[in-house]
Amino acid sequence: MSSDSNSSIQQIPEPTLRRLPLYHQLLSEKHSEGAKNISCTEISNILGFTAIQIRKDLAYTGAVGRSKTGYNVKELLYILEDILGYTKTKDALIVGAGNLGLALMGYDGFKNYGLNIVAAFDTDPQKTGKLFHGKAVFDISELEKLAKEKGIKIGILTVPSAFAQETADLMVNAGIKAIWNFAPVKINVPDDVLVQHENLASSLAVLSHKLDNLTSVQRNE
Repeated sequence: MSSDSNSSIQQIPEPTLRRLPLYHQLLSEKHSEGAKNISCTEISNILGFTAIQIRKDLAYTGAVGRSKTGYNVKELLYILEDILGYTKTKDALIVGAGNLGLALMGYDGFKNYGLNIVAAFDTDPQKTGKLFHGKAVFDISELEKLAKEKGIKIGILTVPSAFAQETADLMVNAGIKAIWNFAPVKINVPDDVLVQHENLASSLAVLSHKLDNLTSVQRNE
């Protein structure tokens, strides 16, 4: 990724960054269908965001739409892939080889987003020293050595909440600079380490609440 792209990422608001992958997915589908151009109105009709919001989001990427024809699909795909880091593969490791950790390790789709999970770490002797989905699970004691040898900067945390903080500390000591945290608890890290929390319980609560509201509305109709 160019230095210009890195600068662009820093200036893009997080809500916009969260929408960009949705635009990319839609554009990929349109590109496979042979579409040459797409307008903000067309994107709006499919994804539900307003055309004004879409235009603002894409303006952050530097993409330029054309009057009447909109955006060139192939060109916009390339721009989004560059900004989102999909064109530059980044190695990552998983700490916590439980059901979720192993499921993530076996997900081939990550390669489409520039993420390559090279190994997992755990304390369970029933798993360490074995291969899962063609990738090795190492004892946690080897984390720092392997991470530093391979220069890995991204770690995926999938341990129970009781062990999340101490495991995060091990990851930081191993040189990890970005942690994707699936443990249902907030972790504390130094200012120079990034954390993205993915709380599955919170997401489920939101989904369940929306379902209850939808069901209530349908009953009253």
